[in-house]
Amino acid sequence: MLYQNQTNTKKTCAVQPWIMQRADPYVYRHTDGMYYFTASVPEYDRIILRRGKSLQELADAEEAVLWRRHESGIMSCHIWAPELHYLNNAWYIYFAAGAVEDIWAIRPYVIRCTGEDPMTGRWEELGQVQPYDEFTFQDFSLDMTVFTHREKLYAVWAEKVSVGKKISNLYIAEMETPWKLGTQQVLLSSPDYNWEREDFWVNEGPAVIRHGERLFLTYSASATGACYCMGLLSIGEDQDLLDPENWEKSRQPVFLTQEEAGIYGPGHNSFTVDETGNADICVYHARPYRDIVGDPLYDPNRHAYLMKVKWDDRGYPVFTPAP
Repeated sequence: MLYQNQTNTKKTCAVQPWIMQRADPYVYRHTDGMYYFTASVPEYDRIILRRGKSLQELADAEEAVLWRRHESGIMSCHIWAPELHYLNNAWYIYFAAGAVEDIWAIRPYVIRCTGEDPMTGRWEELGQVQPYDEFTFQDFSLDMTVFTHREKLYAVWAEKVSVGKKISNLYIAEMETPWKLGTQQVLLSSPDYNWEREDFWVNEGPAVIRHGERLFLTYSASATGACYCMGLLSIGEDQDLLDPENWEKSRQPVFLTQEEAGIYGPGHNSFTVDETGNADICVYHARPYRDIVGDPLYDPNRHAYLMKVKWDDRGYPVFTPAP
């Protein structure tokens, strides 16, 4: 059942949800100062977008449906984790999708809007993100994010490898265009530690933030229940991003279930800044309870939350939710 375990969590959580029943939240602040919000909806059938002058305004902002799933074939099932980006004077949304004929044939897709207003403009399908070679996107691939560094566009995504039990790794590549990879994929991270291997061996949901002279990449690990948590990779800004030896990986999760805060299974985050531009904000999803009836993937109550990112003496992020 898609809508089981619905509760009025705004009244019972120590840390209150920001936007209800919106998983895999992504927030983009445009050059004009406007905030845009998109996320997975419980039905997994469409791509939505909100706009507001502030983060708080987004909570009650009108939601536009930009695109709906196909009835059959590719992009017809499991519409997951959309991300909005503005690249080369056009709007792009990256998302993952399967097919009703093969619901786990998940691959990354992209749509584009060349109009000025992404809420009302026409969105065209560019199809699956094009690989560089015949080895990429051959299995379950999702959660693609893109970012620019030193005038080059990069993509990071999760992809499973089919050796025995399937394992979800993180890969990086440079992009030739916003819809095509320009280099071979490079393995960034595998689920090496026990906290990345609960129920499933998973690294997914990458998100990039810069601070000081380093780039940080958070990701989510393990299954989507209370064991879901966030790990961290980092690299110096002058280092080669496509050399996996340059990336440092945290041995422990940097954000995990906080029972006293009423936060269970936090993960799949994105980053933005507050209205002053001085504070970094982590936007993440979590549930307000531990026990789930049925498959956690189809429990609708992964809500979006906001958290101010703190920075320690080394310049590394600290994730501590506050009421």
